[in-house]
Amino acid sequence: MTADGLRLLETRPPGEPLAQLMLAHGAGAPMDSDFMNLLSQALARQGLAVVRFEFPYMAERRASGTRRPPDRMPVLLDSYRAHLAERPDVCAPLFIGGKSMGGRVASLLADEVQPAGLVCFGYPFHPPGKPERTRTAHLEQLATPALILQGTRDPFGRPEEVDGYALSARIRVHWLESGDHDFKPLRSSGLTQQQLIDQAALRVTDFIRDQLDCIRA
Repeated sequence: MTADGLRLLETRPPGEPLAQLMLAHGAGAPMDSDFMNLLSQALARQGLAVVRFEFPYMAERRASGTRRPPDRMPVLLDSYRAHLAERPDVCAPLFIGGKSMGGRVASLLADEVQPAGLVCFGYPFHPPGKPERTRTAHLEQLATPALILQGTRDPFGRPEEVDGYALSARIRVHWLESGDHDFKPLRSSGLTQQQLIDQAALRVTDFIRDQLDCIRA
């Protein structure tokens, strides 16, 4: 809990962090969902300090036990800004991102906040079953280096759809074979969700190292 009453959850690596990554949750699950816990632990094993927070509607749901729809985008953006201002003081470069909706919010803030990079897990390119309702306009001009980790079975954006988008050259998309929106693979793939999450964490670490090399060059 910060001085302003904003609740943060931090997962630290064993040694000095390579970078600090602030992550927002998706629309339907809290910051300590099974996916967010597994992901944060995998990222910490790669040397990243992960900071999580909850948007107001999810914090209210935790307090009252009553489900609420996500806040409007201006509220989500202000909440992300407020939590960024209260994040733990770590002597390491800042990266921002999130899961699904949380990644979308971070992507809308990235060029304003100017972190070292943006990382999105399961980006909601469009609502499931509505590929015409894309959420990509701001991604066409994104100046912040970005990495999107996406399962090949994600109903929010599959490879054949994403390949047709005019995304900024600053964005890399890495596909996790057989993964769904939560990186759960088909049983027939022989893979597990943990393996795909670990793959994602490795790719994120490679991306972060690349950005840090560019900063130092």
